[in-house]
Amino acid sequence: MDATDSEVLQMFMCIYATLAGNTILIYDHMTTLPEEIAFIWCRPKALSAILFLLNRYVALLSNICGLVMDFLPVSDEVLQLVIFTQAIIVCIIMTIRTYALYGRSKHLLAWLIIVLVALAGAASVGTFGRFSGNTIILPGIGCYETYTAETSIRLGLAWVALFVFDSLIFTLTVYRICKTKGAMYFGAMALSNIPNILTYYFDYFLTIGKGMMSGTLGAFTSCMSVTLISRLMLNLHKSIDTGIFSTLAPDDESLTVITTRVNLQSAISSPHW
Repeated sequence: MDATDSEVLQMFMCIYATLAGNTILIYDHMTTLPEEIAFIWCRPKALSAILFLLNRYVALLSNICGLVMDFLPVSDEVLQLVIFTQAIIVCIIMTIRTYALYGRSKHLLAWLIIVLVALAGAASVGTFGRFSGNTIILPGIGCYETYTAETSIRLGLAWVALFVFDSLIFTLTVYRICKTKGAMYFGAMALSNIPNILTYYFDYFLTIGKGMMSGTLGAFTSCMSVTLISRLMLNLHKSIDTGIFSTLAPDDESLTVITTRVNLQSAISSPHW
């Protein structure tokens, strides 16, 4: 069916939010590429480095494909699968980092895996499956699917599960090293997910454009998570090749997302260069 003015406005909001998230992701990738080459590519490929590359390039390639999908008649299930995969990779990296901070405690790792599997199961139930909705046609742009309030709540469960896990990791990190700036990465990830969750439950308070706000910030939130995790891992690899497996928290784990100061002096003097 044709779109009303309010629906057109909200569809453009969704497009702009997606473009903003991808812009941050690609900009951060370009500005930190020299550091990536120096501290990842030109050093021994430990498991942490492989996870860094997996997190970064899966997100980069999938989000570029996602931008193309926004202007092609591709099923939303494909995009949901991409975002779900990115979230799983990020959660695995956070789990390993927390495991390392707690002296590689296998007891804690076991509990984190149990929680992660349980939340991933809940997220998959909310993410995949058949949903009832309507297709909105935006002339010159494409088709967008809207959902009922009940469907939006179900889709939002995946992001609620992710928020719960982010909050758990943040709490454990702060408890372990409350003065370490690295904890701010996990806190920022949890906070960035709150507005996205609200879009799924906002329909109860809307009188027009019901179902249009659901998931508007999904791509943006996913891009921010990938960017923050990449920065965390890159800063760790500046100090030690074991990266997220290191039990020490370096002093330079600062939360710098938009601006970058590249210093390759230590890399140039490294025997691995």
